[in-house]
Amino acid sequence: MKHQIKLPVYVPRFGLAAIILALLSGPAFAADDKPAAAAAKPADPAAAPDMADMMKKMEEISAPGPKHKLLSSLAGEWEAEVKSWMGGPDGEASVSKGTCKRTLVLGGRFLQEEFHGEMGGMKFNGMGLMGYDKFNKKYVNTWVDDMGTGIFISEGSADATGKVVTHTGKMDEPFSGEKAKPVKMITRILSPDKNVFEMHDLGLGEKSKVMEITYTRKKAQ
Repeated sequence: MKHQIKLPVYVPRFGLAAIILALLSGPAFAADDKPAAAAAKPADPAAAPDMADMMKKMEEISAPGPKHKLLSSLAGEWEAEVKSWMGGPDGEASVSKGTCKRTLVLGGRFLQEEFHGEMGGMKFNGMGLMGYDKFNKKYVNTWVDDMGTGIFISEGSADATGKVVTHTGKMDEPFSGEKAKPVKMITRILSPDKNVFEMHDLGLGEKSKVMEITYTRKKAQ
């Protein structure tokens, strides 16, 4: 009779590698920590789902889904026009230009962004990673750039149209010394060739927009 392999109820979220590690290491730990008779005791068949069921669930949760189509619509190479209100929302906006390249990575699960431009008259380079977490049912985003050493993390959701994504997070501002400033980011997909990004400082009240970037898709040469 073939023995059916059973898994513990809890499986770490880091994926298939964790499942394989559990299968390979489980018998060794049992032999070291328990008497031989106890280790040989058959597991309760009702205690956990079998391997085939666990693998099916892992495949379902790890495969890109409909929510990831939004990421593909943002992929490509873009010209960027950046407006920022460094002196406050009532002041005059400073305008600069930049370029952006967004690439789908890891089988379409994430959108990787590389941005090159200017900020306050200085060269500015940044990198981002955006995805949709099917397990937690939310969009997630990380951002790093060469004007700081921290990693900014935000999360949010799309509206019913699937063309407006709103993220919220807490951002440190080394220039003013402020930590964990609440901010909101909105990405509006206006067409296949144009999208707009807004950043809002929620501490400013109604006039909260401090940055706006308009992305226009580069024309094929």
